[in-house]
Amino acid sequence: MTDRVDEAIAAIWRIESPKLIARLSRMTRDVGKAEDLAQDAFVAALSQWPDEGIPRNPGAWLMTIAKRRAVDAIRRHETLARKSLELAHSLSVAESKTDVAAAYDEIDDDLLRLMFVACHPVVSREAHVALTLKLLGGLTTAEIARAFLTAEATIAQRIVRAKRTLAEARVPFEVPSGSERRRRLASILETIYLIFNEGYAATVGDDVLRPELTEDALRLGRMLAALMPDESEVHGLVALMEIQASRMRARVGPSGEPILLLEQDRSKWNRLLIYRGLAALARAERLCHPEHVEGSYALQAAIAACHARAATADATNWHRIAALYGALANTAPSPVVELNRAVAVGMAYGPQAGLNIVDELREEPALRAYHLLPSVRADLLAKLGRITEARDEFERAASLARNTRDKALLLARAAGASS
Repeated sequence: MTDRVDEAIAAIWRIESPKLIARLSRMTRDVGKAEDLAQDAFVAALSQWPDEGIPRNPGAWLMTIAKRRAVDAIRRHETLARKSLELAHSLSVAESKTDVAAAYDEIDDDLLRLMFVACHPVVSREAHVALTLKLLGGLTTAEIARAFLTAEATIAQRIVRAKRTLAEARVPFEVPSGSERRRRLASILETIYLIFNEGYAATVGDDVLRPELTEDALRLGRMLAALMPDESEVHGLVALMEIQASRMRARVGPSGEPILLLEQDRSKWNRLLIYRGLAALARAERLCHPEHVEGSYALQAAIAACHARAATADATNWHRIAALYGALANTAPSPVVELNRAVAVGMAYGPQAGLNIVDELREEPALRAYHLLPSVRADLLAKLGRITEARDEFERAASLARNTRDKALLLARAAGASS
């Protein structure tokens, strides 16, 4: 019984911690202190809930405990007497409401404010994305490092430095307006998509999917689209996530094993999410001025739409996908984009054409520990009949994969290439 309670508390923490940190950040104007206060509330829950039971509204319970700890902490510092009075008043107003849970439901605005704060220009681009992923996405430092193909120690340093910089700069906890809002938008979009990707294709652990992360990312993306309805790339990102999320039921088999895109049962794809994604893509394309190049998220959404519109895998328009990846490589060049382009080119123009692109990426430092590079190369080699080389590449990909299910799939493909 205790184990089940502990698991429930851990699940509640993953869901509620971003909300706690967001609300506490607005109150304290310090994300580091907010995170500490949220963790204090979690420690209190671990101490009390196993004996007293989990409250009906655990989020409101955690928020009340955290805010009281905030008041106590500020009152211990005489030089912050004024802030103590203001914060105590804020707490009394919140708790005077007849329904604490209703006040807690207002948290979405604070989540968005926290995202803009974390993306303030005083913090480096790499650091604020890592910080937002940790605070709002609930990702561990190791998961963020995997998403960035960066050492875990480096990510940890970025997060600590970002929190310290925001505190020292006394960054206001607000959503900026006008040009300043747009300046921070690119990093916010990247952050939301990285959260989504960790849910759609988990980098570590025993599960292929982490649906709670995709839901968080979709919620944040839709919220951002409501706040910035005239931004093409916001709708492009929402379109991309909606279409990709539509495949989630088809992405895993009965035993939790991953199922590759071309092998998925398309009847399991969520048609409502596809419809919403295509509508968001159409809006993004309408908002893109003719003289401007389409943004990277709109282009990726257009690629996803090619798959969504194909009734069968054989009906996929690979020539258009290859062309779209070419446009994406010009708009947002990266080794990962080039690797994806190699797959599309291989499907459209033959495996040798794809392999030529992949072989140019083999010495790319950013892909050195990326398991999909040898995986893609193995698939192309197998199609060319170079079976021994394909088996070796599948085995190398398996050695690099950190997700248990991905590793098992790659080892199975290596065994299949040998038979």
